[in-house]
Amino acid sequence: MSIIDFRLRPPLKGFLDMIMYADAERRDRITRQHGMEPAPSAGARSMELLISEMVAAGVTTGVVMGRYSDLYGSVSNQDVADIVTAYPGRFIGIGSVDPSNRKNAIKQIDEALALGLKGINLEPGAYPVPMYADDRRLYPIYAYCEDKGIPVVVMAGGGAGPDLSYTFPVHIDRVAGDFPGLRIAISHGGWPWVQEILHVAFRRPNVYVSPDQYLCNMAGTDDYVKAANGFLSERFLYASSYPFVSVKQYADWFRHLPIKPELMERLMYRNAAEFLGLTA
Repeated sequence: MSIIDFRLRPPLKGFLDMIMYADAERRDRITRQHGMEPAPSAGARSMELLISEMVAAGVTTGVVMGRYSDLYGSVSNQDVADIVTAYPGRFIGIGSVDPSNRKNAIKQIDEALALGLKGINLEPGAYPVPMYADDRRLYPIYAYCEDKGIPVVVMAGGGAGPDLSYTFPVHIDRVAGDFPGLRIAISHGGWPWVQEILHVAFRRPNVYVSPDQYLCNMAGTDDYVKAANGFLSERFLYASSYPFVSVKQYADWFRHLPIKPELMERLMYRNAAEFLGLTA
């Protein structure tokens, strides 16, 4: 069975300047809070070890996302494209934009697509000037992506902002309602607002949920799993959030969750393939 890990940050290029690699002590502490041990590849910053871990986990493809952030560090779209090119078939790239100038943001989207990237990642609360997901400055970006059929990932969970209000799902609910034709994936799964984001996904069929590391041994795990087994089975996206959680340990742990066996392939591969437009 092919597996797409929807959030994977390899130890290359701009990712090495991000807090997850620059502050290894913090990263490893978070890993252990999830009940896991740090991945050897993360500590060694080794692509060779990461690829070996992916193979051992059965993860065929990792989704690598660009990032524009003062809070966590930035990764350029060119860096993402270079990683995809350097490891053919192993990674899929998603670009990012600076939303502060509407025209430049649209230009960046077009440039990202020209590089072969498959979508756009927005992290409103982590921008140099934090925004909520329904900030009107982001609406031209949503509209353009909806019109062009470009999927959008919104980081809205965990520490995605100066305070918890930036991850509150009502902001996603408004965007999903205003742009019903836009495919929206919520990375970090709206955690800790688990019930609220699941309600948004229940009422908004264009919302996909990817709890990634916040599925792993956290409050709300049972609710995410129940949704994945039911109404969210076609809109749940499997992701490890490596390097915060080991690709291999996470895959092994996920396979032992009480998920219907007939849904595993859909949750771990097909939903992501459909979201990214990789299927006919």
